[in-house]
Amino acid sequence: DYTIYHTPRCSKSRQTLALLEQKGIAPNIILYLKTPPNAAALKQCLKALGINPRELLRTKEEAYKNLNLANPRLSDEALIQAMSNNPKLIERPIVLKQTAQQTLAVLGRPPENVLTLL
Repeated sequence: DYTIYHTPRCSKSRQTLALLEQKGIAPNIILYLKTPPNAAALKQCLKALGINPRELLRTKEEAYKNLNLANPRLSDEALIQAMSNNPKLIERPIVLKQTAQQTLAVLGRPPENVLTLL
């Protein structure tokens, strides 16, 4: 069972989705800019990716600067909530693979990262 947090306007996201489809995988597609993940979903992604919230932030987005997210005193909870409220801040695409035992995940930057889940 595969899921991709996808935005069609992003070339890396489109390339990652195409790579999955070329391998015969039809993932569940979440258009996360239209349906932003809540804090619990983001925590699941972070855990599966094995990274902290700062590593999932897009630091060049205007909201990053406007919300002062570079402030090192901000908690993980505050960063997760900022991403949930402003999904453009989430690095993309995120691909999740659900197995019976666990959830695995990779960032599709570069798109070939997804091959490690197959």
